[in-house]
Amino acid sequence: MKDEEISPFLCGLRCPTFVTLDTGFYQYKLCHMGYCLVYMSIRLLEVATFLRRILRHPEFRTQAKRMGRVIRISHAGLSVRHLNFHQEILYEWIYQLGQKVRFRLESRK
Repeated sequence: MKDEEISPFLCGLRCPTFVTLDTGFYQYKLCHMGYCLVYMSIRLLEVATFLRRILRHPEFRTQAKRMGRVIRISHAGLSVRHLNFHQEILYEWIYQLGQKVRFRLESRK
C-alpha cells in the first residue's frame, strides 16, 4: 500500500490508531477525527515498550482521546499535533530514580 492510500483506508475503519516508523506521517495535514497516527522515532526493537507507555497514559488511553491526533514518540518524549489546535504540544519523559524505572509525561507548551 502506498503512503497516500493509507489516509483514505484509515477513514474507512472504525477509530483506528496507525503506528509507523515512517517520518512522512508526522504532518499536521494528516490530522483527521476518524483516526490517530503515531510516528515512532525510535528503534524497531523499542516499539512495543514505547507503545505501551503511550497507551497507558491518561491523555491517550482511550480511542476517543487519541482521535484527531498525530503523535511523534521519541526518547525525549512526545510531540502531539491535534486537529483543532495548530500549535504542537510537547511532553517529556520523566525518569524516577531509586525505583523501578517508571515514566510519566509533563506538558510543555
